[in-house]
Amino acid sequence: QVQLVESGGGLVQAGGSLRLSCAPSGRTFSSYAAAWFRQPSGKERAFVARISRGGIVTYYADSVKGRFTISRDSAKNTVYLQMNSLKPEDTAVYYCAAGSYVGTVSNYYKADFYDYWGQGTQVTVSS
Repeated sequence: QVQLVESGGGLVQAGGSLRLSCAPSGRTFSSYAAAWFRQPSGKERAFVARISRGGIVTYYADSVKGRFTISRDSAKNTVYLQMNSLKPEDTAVYYCAAGSYVGTVSNYYKADFYDYWGQGTQVTVSS
């Protein structure tokens, strides 16, 4: 069992930046691909970004391309989401996820294909 812990959320003005971190408790992260999803209040959880086990291949939702960067530090056993040029519509609870699935790329965007989840961290962007 892998328990994920997110940190780094908070309140920021539009145009600002935040960096989210995700680390597992008790297990190494290196065996899993990792991803970030977000869920605005009253809406469904949506894919944000994914990074491969080796940290080489990344995928992004169109809405965050060019503004967000997902990365991982194996030495620190941590995955990051650097968020720049934040917009009010980025306001949501952000969830870290990890999973062993490797296959059809379209499935990488689906929450069902991830095995482990964090508790979420709130990001609020004010206009």
